[in-house]
Amino acid sequence: MEFYKLQSGGRMPALGYGTFLATGLELEKSLNIALETGYRFFDTAIGYNNEQIIGKVLNEWISAGKVTREELFILTKLPSFGNRPEEVDTYIKQSLQDLRLDYIDMYLIHLPIGLFKNGKSLYSDMELDKSTDHLKIWKKMEDQVVNGRAKSIGLSNFNIKQVQRILDNCKIRPESLQNENHLYFQSPEVVQFCKLNNIILIAYSSLGMKSFRELIGISWNNKQLPEMLENDVLVKVANKHGKTPAQALLRFINQKGMSVIPKSTNPDRIVENFQIFDFKLDTEDMDALCSLDNGESGRIVRFTMIKNIEDHPEYPF
Repeated sequence: MEFYKLQSGGRMPALGYGTFLATGLELEKSLNIALETGYRFFDTAIGYNNEQIIGKVLNEWISAGKVTREELFILTKLPSFGNRPEEVDTYIKQSLQDLRLDYIDMYLIHLPIGLFKNGKSLYSDMELDKSTDHLKIWKKMEDQVVNGRAKSIGLSNFNIKQVQRILDNCKIRPESLQNENHLYFQSPEVVQFCKLNNIILIAYSSLGMKSFRELIGISWNNKQLPEMLENDVLVKVANKHGKTPAQALLRFINQKGMSVIPKSTNPDRIVENFQIFDFKLDTEDMDALCSLDNGESGRIVRFTMIKNIEDHPEYPF
């Protein structure tokens, strides 16, 4: 396993286990397989509605002496319906309780836009809170580090301008930025910005999120693009190294200096996704895969399930 050094003094694994759209017994089984495989970095969020299950499994492993708390790296996020300074304490305390932890290793602002929950559980039923103030929220995020609830803090789905504003006004710098990044959406300008500012970029949707796209009926804008893991160039690179297309793609993203958090509930794929550090792509491989970037037309996630989201003054895309 490779690690990234954090300004806060800790280390973040370069590979984690994503839990988006995973709940119930299926997630419980998958977490056990992931822990047995060697995953120690787990990514979740209040918005995923699965923190209690993750907390249950982690507690079982810690209680049984199979893993120590210090070996684990747990990342969770402030939900967009908590994007007000007075609500940060409430939601991180809820996450700590549900995850059965004394502290969070990395706490992120999940989205740059705010919502009013108004008793609703579906994002599509919530209303925009157009008063979102990133600097006031960030000050409360910094408080979480000071009071020991979070070891480090960061952002998710923010654009360069939004991140820069926080960098210009913060006491504690954001340690990470979790954004969409994959074969068809490589955002080299964000990758470069993060490198220049010593921010670790965590790539989500790194394998194309096929099940998620099919579930809600979305895809990248360029309809000519083949399914990501069936791309001829990627398959050729994978075959050259005796690896699966998913392994080659994860390694490609990782070699560009990013952390990756692939999600799978398939036992074989959970194991496969972990086996990306025993080979290296050469310059020819990297160049070939870089050439497949489709820019904005390759983006999958635009959060359009949130009503009128593009009307929010902090909509990032």
